[in-house]
This record gives sequence, C-alpha cells and structure tokens, in this order.
Amino acid sequence: MEIKKIAHNFSVCKVKDFSMVDLESEYCFIGKTDEEKSLVCITENVPQNTVERDDGWRAFRIQGILDFSLIGILAKISALLAENEIGIFAVSTYNTDYILTKAENYIKALDVLANAGYTII
Repeated sequence: MEIKKIAHNFSVCKVKDFSMVDLESEYCFIGKTDEEKSLVCITENVPQNTVERDDGWRAFRIQGILDFSLIGILAKISALLAENEIGIFAVSTYNTDYILTKAENYIKALDVLANAGYTII
C-alpha cells in the first residue's frame, strides 16, 4: 500500500462559523456537531474567525481510492504509530484516509510505516 506525503503545514481549528473558510483551498476538512464547528486546513489558510487552533501538523494520505468494504486499514496504521508513541489526527473522505501527525513526529511516522512495508511516495 502506498502512503503519499503532503507538502504543507496544517492547523486544526475550531471556528465561530464557516463563513470565512476557503472551501476552494487544496485541502480543507470541515466537521460540525451540536457542540462545535471544526476545520483542518493549510496553516496559511486559517480564517480570522478561528476561536481555537493547534498549529504544527503535517499530513499524508493512503494513496488511491479505498473501497468501503476494506476493513482495518486506518486501524493498522494508527496501531503502528501508537506503538511508536506517535499521536495522530485522522480525517476520512469518500475516497481515502488522511493522517496528520505533529511536525516533530512526521519523519518518524513515515519511517515506521516504511519499515512496516508501506511504500512512501
């Protein structure tokens, strides 16, 4: 399985509302619940109406389109990283999964996955 590195710095944010979110940005993940409005975006695209933010994230994705019948892909990756004391923030889309780690753990995470047999591109 291939892991694709993404060459951006990311921020995880809580926003007042989505009115200032650039939905045309290359990467923009939003979530809404009864308690919050969340955003994961490229750091330089963090909107002004951000209430809280956590900068310093890097990302990679599982390359290709994952069929919904596939089971345990994200669980296996998160377990490998957890065994190596690397925390993650995961985002799933219709096509695939994105995994974010703090920047200081990014290279270590990629090394762990490479050593486990994943191809890093």
